[in-house]
Formats: sequence, C-alpha cells, structure tokens
Amino acid sequence: MLSDFGGASAGAALAFLTRFGELTTWVMPYLVLSAVLPLVWVAAVALNRAYEPRMIGIGSEEFRRVVQCGVALIATMAIGSYLTKTDVARGYVVLALPLVTLLTLIFRYGLRRSLHRRRAAGACLRRVVAVGHRAAVDELVQRFRREPYHGMRVVAACLPDPARGLVGGVPVAGDFTDVPLVVGQVDADTVAVLACPEMDGLALRRLAWRLERTHTELVVAPALMEVAGPRTTIRPAAGLPLLHVEHPELAGARKLVKSVFDRVVAFGLLVLLAPLLVGLAVAVRMTSQGPALFRQTRVGRDGRPFTIVKFRTMRPDAERQKIALVSEGDGRLFKIRNDPRVTPLGARMRRHSLDELPQLINVLLGHMSLVGPRPPLPEEVARYGDDVRRRLLVRPGLTGLWQVSGRSDLSWEESVRLDLRYVENWSLMLDLQILWKTWSAVARGQGAY
Repeated sequence: MLSDFGGASAGAALAFLTRFGELTTWVMPYLVLSAVLPLVWVAAVALNRAYEPRMIGIGSEEFRRVVQCGVALIATMAIGSYLTKTDVARGYVVLALPLVTLLTLIFRYGLRRSLHRRRAAGACLRRVVAVGHRAAVDELVQRFRREPYHGMRVVAACLPDPARGLVGGVPVAGDFTDVPLVVGQVDADTVAVLACPEMDGLALRRLAWRLERTHTELVVAPALMEVAGPRTTIRPAAGLPLLHVEHPELAGARKLVKSVFDRVVAFGLLVLLAPLLVGLAVAVRMTSQGPALFRQTRVGRDGRPFTIVKFRTMRPDAERQKIALVSEGDGRLFKIRNDPRVTPLGARMRRHSLDELPQLINVLLGHMSLVGPRPPLPEEVARYGDDVRRRLLVRPGLTGLWQVSGRSDLSWEESVRLDLRYVENWSLMLDLQILWKTWSAVARGQGAY
C-alpha cells in the first residue's frame, strides 16, 4: 500500500513539474517581451522625434508620429513572426502593440489638454523675437494672444526701421542686424522671421548661423499665412527649397466622400437624438407663444439660397423689436450679448447650441455640411467683397472653426479669416478634428449668445 502511494505521489509530482516546465516555456517569452517592449517603444518614439518640445501640444503631427511608430513595430513583429514561425510575436501584433499605441495616444491627448490650460494661464510659453515689418509683426502678436495653445509669446520685435517704440504692445528692441543681441537681452528661445524682402535666402542663412551658437530655434513664416497641412510640400530644385502649394480640392471624389459622410452621420444623429428633439420642441411651445421651429433664408454653396431650420429661441415679434436695438457688433453682424428678445429657455438652448440641432435636417437634405463656414444671411452676402465671397465655395456648416474658436465673441474679420482658412485647407481629417473639438466648445458654452 505504501509503495503504491509513494509511486503515485512521485508520478503526480513528475507530472506537475512537467506541466510547470511547459507553462514556463510558454510564458517566459511573453514575460521577456513584456519587459523589453516599453524600452523598445520609448526608443522608437524618440527616434521618430515625437518627444521634441516643438511636437507636443500643436497640431496633429505628434499623433501621426506615434501612430507611425505603432505601425512600424506591428509590421516588424509581424514579419519577424512569419520568418521565425513563432506565435509569440503574433499575440503582440494582435493585442499588445495596438493597445500600447492607443494608450499612448490617450495619454498624449490628456497631456495636451493640460498643457493648453497651462498655456492659457500664461505658463509653458516659448519666448519669441519677431522679425519683420510692423503690420506683419502686429498680426503675429495678436494671433499668439488669441491662440495661446500654440505655446508662443512675442516678447520683442526687430523691424527694418530702427526707431524704438511698441508694435502690438511689444517693445521694438532693434533692427534686423540686432536679432542675436536682442535674443540674449530678452532671454528668448525662438526667433520668428516673417515674410519680408530684406530677409532673403542669404540673410536667413547668416541669421541661422549666428543663432546656432545659442541653440535658439528659428522658424520662418511663408507669405501664404493661411495655407498649411497637406497642401504644402518642400520640393528642392536647383539647390533652392521651393514651397509647392496645391490647389484646394473642392470637387471630385473628396467632395463625394464628404457628402456621404455628412448625410450618414446626420441621419444617425437624428435617429439617436429624436427623443431630445421632441422634448425640446414641446418645451419651446409650452414656455412661449409661437411655433417650435424657426425658419430663415440663408445663402449656401455657390450663392444658392436655402431655408435653415432651428428651434425658436426668441419671442414671435423679434424682428419688429430689432429696429429699436443697437448691435454690439461691427455693423456687419447683428450681435447683442443680452438680447431682450431671447426667451429664458432660448438663452439656455443657445448657450449649448441645442437650438441648432434641427439643422441636421438641412445636412441630410444637402443644404449644409456638418463642418463648414458659418451660414450667412442674404444681406451679409450682398456686402461681400471678392475675397470674402470665396467662403461660398463650400457648403455652410453646422459647426466649424468659428464654432470652436470663440463663436459670437469673434469679430467679423476673425470670423471671415477662420472661414477662409477652412476653405483653403479642408480635409476629412480636419472635419473630424473640428467635430471632436465641438463637443468641448458646446459643453463650455463660452461665446454663445
């Protein structure tokens, strides 16, 4: 009996050790890869220059570089798995690397939001010396003040005119020959050269050589201020770096993709938000006299008029009362911060843009797009100049750059500039970015009245 028991115990122990050895053999490669993967990932991101300060917090380039690292490592491990005939790398290709890429993107997005808040409070800003003519420097100063998330603040200016003074509230510290000296005086870390004939190729090259000694970053703004992204590429020719600018694609396959995307999303949102729309319509009817919906003629693509649909936020006699009111705008847009014609419910709906939800019907009918310029009134279009009329080349949008950049707080000139920037640089990726930012802008309710 004892011998049988001892033999059984020895057999069980041997079986356990065998299974434990097999489990260790199977698990060990994953443990090794799990220990090595973070180091490999950090090295790959660093080699792709995604940790550089100029890549963090601005535009989509930092996210694109992270995705490039993920795709490159996934491809490398997939090829390695195929060549070595192992299943270890396949598990990482399917799960680990995509998860690491996604978590990195989420972390980067959270870091960006935190960084933008700190920059809005005046922290984490690069000190910039602006070099150029007075009007261009003044515009750059104002843009950086309006959009602090870019992380730059102009602290001094160098103009061709050596006379001292202020430009855009920034001191003029010298002329073009004084730039390196001014950088040291104001403790700047960046020099921004604006388009001007004095700063030709030779002058820029000499300035770059002088700034190398202090490791000061040099950035050059092209004359095409509003054209960026995939429309611009550097093409060297005969030793010269030529900036190639493609024409904006306003027709063809990209237009079809945008139209299909708009209508599919609009239909889905109408179905999803149907209970909310019905509830808001009932609330409007119960809290004030008049219809739930407000219809108004607006001007769409190529100057074609259409009827926009919104929830009514004003009293029925709003147009008659408008005669006695004075606009707080610049005369081209009628804007009043505390409009007495707006109902209490209408004010709350406007704050979070709930009154504009019925415009999804306009998107579904093809009158509007999800993203585009602000839909103008016919009397506004009648005063358009040739430049401003370019915003009619695309369909007006339910949201746009104007929506995520200040809404009614924007001046007429700033609103037009943002609309034209959208027309010049439209892409489906830009639309997705604006839609993503719209949720935050609508939730804050800032600039809506």
